[in-house]
Amino acid sequence: MGTKKTRKINKLCIEDLLGRPPIHINTDSIEHNLNNKIVLITGAAGSIGSEIVRQLCGFNVKILLLCDIAETPLYQLSLEISDTFPAVKTQLFLADVRNYDRMKMIFDQYCPQFVFHAAAYKHVPLMEMQPSEAILANVLGTKNVADLAIKYQSECFVMISTDKAVNPSSVMGASKRIAEIYIQYLANSQMTQREKSSTRFITTRFGNVLGSNGSVIPRFTKQIEAGGPITVTHPDIIRYFMTISEACNLVLEASILGKGGEIFVFDMGESINIKEMAESMIRLSGLEPYKDINIIFTGLRPGEKMYEELLYNKEMKLPTSHEKIMIIDKSDEYNYSDVIPKLLHLIESAAGNDNPLEIVKLMKEIVPEFISKNSIYAEINKKNISLHYS
Repeated sequence: MGTKKTRKINKLCIEDLLGRPPIHINTDSIEHNLNNKIVLITGAAGSIGSEIVRQLCGFNVKILLLCDIAETPLYQLSLEISDTFPAVKTQLFLADVRNYDRMKMIFDQYCPQFVFHAAAYKHVPLMEMQPSEAILANVLGTKNVADLAIKYQSECFVMISTDKAVNPSSVMGASKRIAEIYIQYLANSQMTQREKSSTRFITTRFGNVLGSNGSVIPRFTKQIEAGGPITVTHPDIIRYFMTISEACNLVLEASILGKGGEIFVFDMGESINIKEMAESMIRLSGLEPYKDINIIFTGLRPGEKMYEELLYNKEMKLPTSHEKIMIIDKSDEYNYSDVIPKLLHLIESAAGNDNPLEIVKLMKEIVPEFISKNSIYAEINKKNISLHYS
């Protein structure tokens, strides 16, 4: 039996899939504030982290500290930067944010003034099967880097979060929500202490990023090139989208706008139906949906929602000086004296490779609005369930 031939298709312009004009910002204020600064980017070799690096290369930073656990992507990024921006000074660190001592060595040697924390596990189905790893990477990793930012008096720490942290239905989304809570706790503590050298803690929350590693665009493109079919989980599933460049521009802008403690959300326009996006990609490729390329529906994956939200019901959006950036106004705060001990216990349990059901139960105690969907953990949504090892 012969294999499918890969077909030549028209080159796609990702911006054509947005259904809205691209978001632009004025970079003058960013360049001014980052002038001659030492900047650390965790997850530097990932989709978001590497684009932040590229944009920072256009400013007069003192040195860029590029930290990632992935050896080959980090090396490839270093080659790209040396070719494209030969005058920019960089330092590579093959390091895991889960390793406090390793991260401490970086802070101790360079004392970064700005920290952009992009390191995270992000794939929903995979994290659904590995809750301990989600906690160690997304919660412990965030805690390590944020704690060090305070210890070494960084000026600003920006955490990159996700709309999946809002009313989470997955382990990944809930782990990012718990990381958000810890950053809010640190920001609150800093403001309470009112220290002159306090670190500004800022969280940015946005939706799916078009063209990022593992996102639907590269997958759909490969499926079209292979002659189809395109696989979509559900005909009615919708998502918010931004381009990588937009997301990183707005993250940098938030680092300047934020005074500390804010969660920034970005106006990404109307949500997009994934089936309709697949149809558009087929047409933009010069082909006809359902004739040249079929679309099939495979069912929601573990932890996946039909739609995402950018804020909780109790949260309100306040405007900023940028029309596409808003600040979340929180109507109430967590009781940190209750939540933080639970968070620390969760990290300890994850490090001990505890039963996944027990890990997820602890997560739900910290984030009560975490309701598992299409998941083996849905049974924990029921009250008073007794969990035990099988």
